[in-house]
Amino acid sequence: MLKFNKEKPLIIGCVHVLPLPGAAGYSGNISKIIDISANEANIYSDCGFDAIILENMHDTPYLKGFVYPETIAAMTAVAVTVKDLLPEMPVGIQILSAANREALAVAISAKLDFIRAEGYTFAHVADEGIIQSSAAELIRLRDYLKATNIKIIADIKKKHSAHSITADVSIEETAEAADFMCADGIVITGTATGKEPDIKDLKSVKATTHLPVLLGSGINPENVKKFSGLADGIIIGSYCKADGLWKNTVCPERCNNFIKAVKNS
Repeated sequence: MLKFNKEKPLIIGCVHVLPLPGAAGYSGNISKIIDISANEANIYSDCGFDAIILENMHDTPYLKGFVYPETIAAMTAVAVTVKDLLPEMPVGIQILSAANREALAVAISAKLDFIRAEGYTFAHVADEGIIQSSAAELIRLRDYLKATNIKIIADIKKKHSAHSITADVSIEETAEAADFMCADGIVITGTATGKEPDIKDLKSVKATTHLPVLLGSGINPENVKKFSGLADGIIIGSYCKADGLWKNTVCPERCNNFIKAVKNS
């Protein structure tokens, strides 16, 4: 289970699962995909990360608000393997794009601890089109499936999106809405993968809500000190990959560098 404390942010390592069945670029070798995902999760664990999140980021271009059964089945196979490998470590999942119902289903089957949900409250325009709120359906489904142990960490004003249709709704008001709509935590990001959040947004959201506030993009050893005293959690992906590129494999040296920077912050 995710446990936040005031002493230091929870550090969550992101495993970007290779292209899955049905996606462009699928290799045809599901066993290799599972093995690579498990190895990357193990690297994060060995380097001292607090939790893992699995994400189908290589499945570009993303479907909108759902994925097909073959994706669900493959992500479940990956998730079960990772959770069995690291039974004491919190493991979560995000399924792109905004396939929150499917993520919850995988989390239940694989006995995961949390999901990251985009399109949770209010609407926004993403690469895939208009993403609408899923909070009501998701909260009811979680209760119906007796899965309230699985936490929902919700993005607000998320990256890779336009927010002009909610331009009159501040990030603070969006955080309040996520709280009202029963989210268990909030994720704020920069404008894109690898871009750091606005420190002003972090401070104002922290002052607005009692929920844990996590950072979902752009944190690295050079800027972590600026954020670590404020954030409750950090989801780290790009920096920990070889050459700092999200498409590459997880690099143990970069993982160790990041953890060292957190300890020194």
